[in-house]
Amino acid sequence: MRKGIFSAAALSFALLAATLTACGDAGDSGGKTRIGVILPDSKTSARWETADRKYLRQAFDAAGVKADIQNAQGDKNAFQTIADQMITNGVSVLVMTNLDSGTGKAVIQKAKSQGVTVIDYDRLTLGGGAQYYVSFDNVKVGSLLGAGVAQCLTDRNAVRPVVAYLNGGPTDNNATLLKTGYDGVLKPRFDAGQYVKGPDQAVPEWDNTKAGTIFEQMLTGRPDIGGVVAANDGLANAAIAVLKKQKLNGQVPVSGQDATVQGLQNVLAGDQCMTVYKAIQKEADATAKLAVGLVKGEQGTTNGTVRDPESNADVPSVLLEPKPIYARDVKDVVADGYVTKAELCTGEFAKLCADNGI
Repeated sequence: MRKGIFSAAALSFALLAATLTACGDAGDSGGKTRIGVILPDSKTSARWETADRKYLRQAFDAAGVKADIQNAQGDKNAFQTIADQMITNGVSVLVMTNLDSGTGKAVIQKAKSQGVTVIDYDRLTLGGGAQYYVSFDNVKVGSLLGAGVAQCLTDRNAVRPVVAYLNGGPTDNNATLLKTGYDGVLKPRFDAGQYVKGPDQAVPEWDNTKAGTIFEQMLTGRPDIGGVVAANDGLANAAIAVLKKQKLNGQVPVSGQDATVQGLQNVLAGDQCMTVYKAIQKEADATAKLAVGLVKGEQGTTNGTVRDPESNADVPSVLLEPKPIYARDVKDVVADGYVTKAELCTGEFAKLCADNGI
């Protein structure tokens, strides 16, 4: 009887250990874990697990510095618990992509009180006070989204099209920066009467399911929507699914960003006007270089600053250049190794890939 109880307990412990191992990735490098990385989720964009984790791991391993990479999977409590564990375990640098600025700020304040340097990765924590920020120029990304929809409307000879905005999460500063960018491109066209401003709505937590519901309501209220600025490929695909139901896919230009496999396939199919490629490997490499240097006691090297609109502090930053991707450019993303031909050019997309030089 005791043996049976012990075996059941051992099995439960083994399953728990396996679950924890699946969530985290402590890497292979020897010695003490010096760097902690908290990624936000895997639901809002595939990039966090398929790209960021992989490239960060490669960069830290190449530098010979042990790092613990974990994903909070959209859970704010889990985010704080992971951070507490990393700080308790003695990391000297914490790299994090917040789920919201409130949670992120609490984590940063605790980290700094323990002498841990914080790098905001990809997403600035408003009022958080992170010592560094590494991301793409998100206003530029937004400008490319706006310019992309404008270019595709021009290609279609659209006359006074109604352009809708499907914005990112209202608590994410990146969504604000993106909108600043595309509004800067499109507002002059609205003011001049060249375009008509359509529905403009944020999608809570960048949730793709909610985005579909929101866009369906938009299209019901304005069935004459002629263009959609969607803040990433997941939101774009949600809008495209609704347009497909109305047999409007391919007729209404939709923007996106992240160059996900699904987004690139939508671009090849003509259902999505364009996407914005952010070379995540460059972002991960820049972050790893900064973090490793800080672990070694070096001064962090940056190429600019970003103003925190809440604290008005200028945060030392490393900002990278995004690239617009139309169907003719998809081959560049494959050539860069960001996605593979095998995963992109499946089934019906094989011919589309060949037609576009992939």
